[in-house]
Amino acid sequence: MFFASDNSSGATPEVMAALSRANDGYTRGYGADDLTARVTDTLRQLFEAPDAVVHLVATGTAANSLALACLVQPWQAVFCHRHAHIAEDECGAPEFFSAGAKLVLVDGDHGLMNGQALANAVESTGGSVHGVQPGALSLTNVTEAGTVYTPAQIADLTALARAHGLPCHLDGARFANALAATGATPAEMTWKAGIDVLSFGGTKNGCLGVEAVIFFDPAKDWEFQLRRKRAGHLFSKTRYLAAQLDGYLHDGLWLTRAAHANAMAARLAQGLAQMPGIRQTHPVQANVMFPEWPTGTHARLEAAGAVYYRCSAPEGREGARLVTSWSTTEADVDAFQSALRG
Repeated sequence: MFFASDNSSGATPEVMAALSRANDGYTRGYGADDLTARVTDTLRQLFEAPDAVVHLVATGTAANSLALACLVQPWQAVFCHRHAHIAEDECGAPEFFSAGAKLVLVDGDHGLMNGQALANAVESTGGSVHGVQPGALSLTNVTEAGTVYTPAQIADLTALARAHGLPCHLDGARFANALAATGATPAEMTWKAGIDVLSFGGTKNGCLGVEAVIFFDPAKDWEFQLRRKRAGHLFSKTRYLAAQLDGYLHDGLWLTRAAHANAMAARLAQGLAQMPGIRQTHPVQANVMFPEWPTGTHARLEAAGAVYYRCSAPEGREGARLVTSWSTTEADVDAFQSALRG
């Protein structure tokens, strides 16, 4: 009953097999290998973007921070949701790698940025040499609240950003889950909706540790290469990053695994909805949920072996974050519900 994070699940057998195949023989280093070229071509085809630039890194923090650093100057602002991962969970890395760009936090219910709040934030930033200037927009899909932007919602926000000359970044650590939830294509969720650069997640959905930074504007290619090298995130044996994505993307495995994680979350949410005293803090739309339940429930669940993160809640209540993954089983979900019932 492990619901702490999809980061906690193992790598899929297909990804491990791809790594084993990549381990044979010799090849060029630093991304000059045939496997990296193949993954680049695969992603270009998936995104209907033949000129897209693809670069691999090992962590989501590196993907987000280096991508944003290519979009802004040190005296500019990155507009993001108040509870975005780049704001709360990356130890100041976006500010560090951009040499000081400021994160401007924008409100919105259930982790989804409010358009009017974004407009107000952009319009109240800059205009004077004494303050930071508007720089870029960063969105997250799936959001930190477990909710999902549709392509239309993304397009509305990016249109507002573009009206002010701002490039747009998408943190897609759970990008596959967002696609599985909406039925959108990769292109519809990104460049067709106004996104300039995507942090394409793999680690949470069954990879060992790899993310792809995809620039739909190839003009940023060289700058990203330099920033990645300077930051210590250029792997000499890049084939091992590429191998993971090769196995991950083959025959649509990445979407199949994400759809399974979402289905397990839906099964769990449906069960919780039938239990008295339990409510969801946010709509359950992908593979992350935030239930609240009566005091004393944590002790009972943890005694039964359940693992998850505790969250703040009103007095007399307890909060939790539950995350399902590609490897969550129906038996895991049913055991958790059984433990809840006591």
